[in-house]
Amino acid sequence: MMRFLRKNYVRFITSDAQIITLVAQPILLFIVLLSGSESRGIWFVFLVLLMFVDLFAWMSTMRRRRAIMDTPASRIASAAQGYVELFGVGRPIDKSPPLPLTRRTNGPCLWRRFQVEKKTFGRWKIVERGESETPFIIDDGSGRCSVEVEGAEILIQHKDTWVEGKYRYTEWKLLSNDNIYAIGEFRTMGGGSVDLNARRDMNELLGQWKKDKKRLLERFDLDKDGKLDEKEWDLARQAARREVSRMHIEARNASDVHTLRRPDDGRHYLLANTDPKKFASYYLVYSLLHLFVFLGVLYMIGMSHLRFF
Repeated sequence: MMRFLRKNYVRFITSDAQIITLVAQPILLFIVLLSGSESRGIWFVFLVLLMFVDLFAWMSTMRRRRAIMDTPASRIASAAQGYVELFGVGRPIDKSPPLPLTRRTNGPCLWRRFQVEKKTFGRWKIVERGESETPFIIDDGSGRCSVEVEGAEILIQHKDTWVEGKYRYTEWKLLSNDNIYAIGEFRTMGGGSVDLNARRDMNELLGQWKKDKKRLLERFDLDKDGKLDEKEWDLARQAARREVSRMHIEARNASDVHTLRRPDDGRHYLLANTDPKKFASYYLVYSLLHLFVFLGVLYMIGMSHLRFF
């Protein structure tokens, strides 16, 4: 439920629906001033709720704009661990799960969101909606970073809308080779960053071997008496030590794997295939409009000297 509300709130604050709400509030205040004393209380309560929405929307849009403007751009190969901003080309992950398919062309894409509406009594009603969660790659020339889409706010410029009979389809998508802007939690795994503990890993490996007792006896029960004595256990431990050492060498020689995901501390996680400066300007305009409407309506209510109790 909270995930659904968060996604739909994000769609609201990044759309022109905000303008409708902002224009509607002064009109509602005018209705309050002209209405009778019996209905003023109801209108006032409704207007106050909208004012709090304005206050929350102002803080939310300013928070998003600050994240974009205040986070320096990084190169994948040299990015510090933590909250970063990346630019690169979007590509599918090698040997990844099947890519999402666009509904209109049935072609692969990196990510898609869709909405299906049915026309009933002259009105469009949503009957189905969803979005893909397959990760993809950002490549900036210096390195490649795997991007998790779950929990991200995604702003896109590829949008298709078409009608088939009684149904209207709307689809938003990120395509392979799109220029991708991303801001989120950057983490590197593998190579020098991997946590290696020889004793712990050896004990875990021996524990796995013990689960397959038949195989364990075949390898180390030299006298075939159906059990391992101290000498045979020493052989098993030496073999486990050699195996762990080999795995650690392979892990240290493995290439680093970079990932970008939603920050655990609640900071903004954003993916987009459009110019970040453009929607940073939108955030600024919307935040100022919300703040001005909030303060203006608050002032007019105070000046009207209305009584509700």
